[in-house]
Parts: sequence; C-alpha cells; structure tokens
Amino acid sequence: MNKPTMVLLHGVGLDHTMWEQVAPLLADRFTLLTPDLPGHGTRPPAPDGVTLADLADGVVGGIPAGSHLVGFSLGALVAQHLALRRPDLVATLTSASSVCRRTPTEQASVLARLRTAETDFAASATASLERWYGGTDVDPGQVARTEATLRSNDVRSFLNCYRVFATADAGLGPHLGAITRPALAVTGEHDPGSTPEMTHRLASALPDCRAVIIPEARHMLPVERPEAFADSLLTFIGERAHV
Repeated sequence: MNKPTMVLLHGVGLDHTMWEQVAPLLADRFTLLTPDLPGHGTRPPAPDGVTLADLADGVVGGIPAGSHLVGFSLGALVAQHLALRRPDLVATLTSASSVCRRTPTEQASVLARLRTAETDFAASATASLERWYGGTDVDPGQVARTEATLRSNDVRSFLNCYRVFATADAGLGPHLGAITRPALAVTGEHDPGSTPEMTHRLASALPDCRAVIIPEARHMLPVERPEAFADSLLTFIGERAHV
C-alpha cells in the first residue's frame, strides 16, 4: 500500500534542511517532499516584485493531488494560498508558526524588521536567530546550521521574499473562510512573532481548524521541539484523515 504524501514547506530565508529533525519521525507514515521555495536553497534568486502566488507557483508542479500540506511561517502562507487556489492538491492543511491577519501594531513590527534587513542584513540575521532560539536548549550545532543557511541567502532575493512574508497575510485574511479542508494551526507558547494569539485567530478564521500551542517553545518548532511537532501532526491527520 502506498503511503500518503506529505509536503513540507519551509520558512523565509531557510530551505528544506530545516526539516531534518522532523523527517525521521514522519517517514514511516508518509512519503515526504521538502521542496525549496523560489529564491531559497538551490533555486535561482527571487526577482523584485515576487508575490505569494509566484512562490506557490514555484512549487505547485511537484505537489501530488491529495497531499497533506504543512507550511512553516512563510511556507504556511504559501500552503494557505494553495489550499484556496488548488484545493484538489490538499487533503489537510497544517499552518505551523503562522501569522494571521496582523493587527496594525503587529504589521508595524514586521515592517520595522524588514527595514532593518534592508539596511543591515547581518544585524537582521542576528536578531532573527535570537528571536527564534534565544533561551532555548537547542543544540548549538543546529543553531549554527540555521545561521549558515540564513546568512548564505542572496540578500536582494531574501528581501523580496521577506516582503511577501511581511505583507501577504493581509491579502489572504479576507479569504481564509473559503478554505474547506481540515486544518491544524500550531505554534510555540513563546513565539514572539507568530504568536499563540495569531494561531487562535487563524483557527477561528478557518471553518474546520484546531489550534495547538506547544508549551515552552519559540518559533522554530520543527527544530526546537520536533517530537511534539510531529506528534501534533500525526494526531491531527490520524483523526481527520484516518492515516
């Protein structure tokens, strides 16, 4: 019997390697696909004016119909876009560490981070690593691998993709109620950017969505708490899709 497909979409400035801690916990149950988004990993740089639709179009050709779609941060926005525009591809939707309908204060905060990245990419990368890993018990070697991936970005491409991350939830927000697939919204208790409030906001916006908050965790759930993250996926999909 063929295993169902799960597609894992990474966050901005990262690549498929962010799933290395989680993949072994899921591989017995799913055929895993971990594509790099346009402008990331080995993909060509993302052009000026790139949109959320462009990022989704850059991976849609490799997603089989009826996949379990899991997106992290920017990847969650891509996954939500696909659930709206190509529901035939999506059996279930998981939005991990996702923003949702940012308030004016939340919008101002992410735009300030974008301006920092535009003027001093190195300082922006340092600040991101602190937001993601500060105060955690993640192995320093893993933090170093994340840092190497982040700092290896083509800066202009990163800024173009970060601009999508900073703004695309505003366009998605009014349409979230049209996503009919079973959904999970999961984030860390101490995530300062994709907050538990946003996760509950997303779960309320989607017609069929549960919210899960992982205790004592920050933004990089698949790296910091891979077992808890995988358990949340397996429980949700097992109950909703009988996998």
